[in-house]
Amino acid sequence: METLAPMLVPMAGFWDTIMAPLHWAVSGLLVLAHNLFSPLFGPDSGLTWTLSIIVLTVVIRTLLIPLFVKQIRSSRNMMTLQPKVRELQKKYAHDREKLGQETMKMYKEEGVNPMASCFPLLLQMPIFFALFQVLNAAARGQVKGAFMTQELVDSIGQATILGANLAGTFLPMDSFGADQIVALVLILAMVASQFYVQLQLSAKNMPPEAMTGPMAQQQKMMLYLFPVIFGIGGVAFPIGLLIYWTASNLWSMGQQFYVIRQSPTPGTPAYAAWEARMRMKGHDPSTFKPGQKPPKKADSVAVAETREPSNEELGAENVQPERPRVQRQQPRRQTRSNRKR
Repeated sequence: METLAPMLVPMAGFWDTIMAPLHWAVSGLLVLAHNLFSPLFGPDSGLTWTLSIIVLTVVIRTLLIPLFVKQIRSSRNMMTLQPKVRELQKKYAHDREKLGQETMKMYKEEGVNPMASCFPLLLQMPIFFALFQVLNAAARGQVKGAFMTQELVDSIGQATILGANLAGTFLPMDSFGADQIVALVLILAMVASQFYVQLQLSAKNMPPEAMTGPMAQQQKMMLYLFPVIFGIGGVAFPIGLLIYWTASNLWSMGQQFYVIRQSPTPGTPAYAAWEARMRMKGHDPSTFKPGQKPPKKADSVAVAETREPSNEELGAENVQPERPRVQRQQPRRQTRSNRKR
C-alpha cells in the first residue's frame, strides 16, 4: 500500500479536476437554494438544508427530462423488438458474427439505439458522485465546491431533521439513535421507490410478447439487482444524500407515470387504459396516436330558431300557393246634386 500511495495521489488530483465543474454547479445550486430558504426557517435549520437538497433534485431532474423521455421510449422500443431479435437468434444460431451484424442492422432500420436507455443514468451518476463528495466532505468538516464556505460546511454539520444529523450515516453505528432510524427509513424508501420505478415500466408499458427472452431476463434482473445495490450502499450515504436520491426516485415515479399515461405502447395495459379514457371523452382512439392532440368533437346540433322556416328550407313540394289578395274597392264619391236627389 505504501508503494501505491504516490500513484494514487495524482489520480485523486486528476479525478478532482474532472469533477470540479460538477462540484461548482452542485455547490452553486445548493447555496442558492439555501439563501432562498434561510430567511424563512433560518440558515442553520435542517429544514432549510433539506428543502435546498430537494430544490437541487428538482432542478437536476427537470434538466434531464428530455433524456428521461428518450430513455423511456428507447427501453420500450428495445423490449418491443425482442420477438424480432429471437427470430434472428434462431436464424443465425451458429453464426455469432452474422447475428451481431443483423441485429445492429435491425436496430438501425428501426431507429433504436441500444445504449440510449443508459444515457440518463450515466449522466446522473456523475451528479450523484459530485453531490456525494460535497455532502460527504461537509460531514467531515471539509469544503468541496467553489460556492461552499467553511461557515456553510459547519452549518450542514450541525443541521438536524427529525433529530438526525444531515451529515450522519447509518454506519458506523456506535449506538442505534435518530441518525440510524432516519437513515433506515430513507434507505427503505429509496429501495422501494427504485423497485417501483422499474416495475412500473415493465408491468404497465410492455407487451406480453416482449416479456420473454434474454432482454426480458436482464430487465427482471435489473428490477431486483439495482434496489439491492443501492440498499447496501445506502448504509454509508449521508442522510442528506439519501434525501436527494429518494426525492429523485419519487420524481421518476411521477414523471414515468405521466409519460406512460400519455404515450403508452400499443398492446399493453397502459394502452388499453388510454383507449378507455379516450372513449369516455367521446374520441375514437383509432383516429389518432397516443401523444397526439385528439380531433375536435363535431359541433353540437344548434337549437332551432323560433322563426318560421322559409320556402327554400321547407321545399317546393310542401309549400302551398299563396291566395291572391282581394283589393276592396272604395265607393265612388257622389256629387252634391246627386246626393240631393
